[in-house]
Amino acid sequence: MSAAHHSLHSLYSEHHGWLQAWLRRRLGSRHDADDLAQDTFVRLLLRAPQAAGVDGLREPPAYLTTVARGLLIDFWRRGDLERAYLADLALQPEALQPSPEERLAAVQMLQAVDALLQGLTSKTRAAWLMSRLDGCTHAEIAAQLNVSVPRVRQLLANAARHAYQLRFGALT
Repeated sequence: MSAAHHSLHSLYSEHHGWLQAWLRRRLGSRHDADDLAQDTFVRLLLRAPQAAGVDGLREPPAYLTTVARGLLIDFWRRGDLERAYLADLALQPEALQPSPEERLAAVQMLQAVDALLQGLTSKTRAAWLMSRLDGCTHAEIAAQLNVSVPRVRQLLANAARHAYQLRFGALT
């Protein structure tokens, strides 16, 4: 076992129960708290090779809560998206209701688009939304954002690159 993994194992042994309890108080669900506690340590495990472990942490609980808080925000955002989608579906006639499989696929797609949008700068996000949702031309986007047309092309290329990286797991 590498030094990084050994220190992560120690961190897990010493703080996993505490982190579960901290998450349970915020979520009100043991199951969700268990999942997010596990996800917190998985995230640390994935970072450990780059970060040379977690040996030098002065305040392990503070570090763990920072990582877990980010996961909580993502969890709540996904829940908000799912509830909004399901509320909109409830307004549709029964004949137009999608199957459970189609609902799951739609929720997963909404979450992917949300992840894409959250990873973009505000100008890149605005350019992408104007292009994709409003059908604006590059010149129209440039005028609205007060940038040049080549800059709009750069912003849209950045959005496409980010989407590609998310799709194929290049982002960590």
